[in-house]
Amino acid sequence: MPPNPDFPAHSSASLEDEDDLLTSPEVAALFRVDVKTVSRWAVQGRLPSFRTPGGHRRFPSGEVHALLARSHTPIRS
Repeated sequence: MPPNPDFPAHSSASLEDEDDLLTSPEVAALFRVDVKTVSRWAVQGRLPSFRTPGGHRRFPSGEVHALLARSHTPIRS
């Protein structure tokens, strides 16, 4: 079967380690937002992501945690 131009070939070395990737529901849980909000952030470029060959978004854990740290507002007591 010839390569599909819609899904560029990646070597396993070029993809991030699977343990370093988060799914949309995982990101949504971290930020306490809806999954649709996470998708919107990805489309807007606010949160870097890529799509798997199956069309699912994956988010680099480091980028997610960096955004979480920047957006964290301490709760006053």
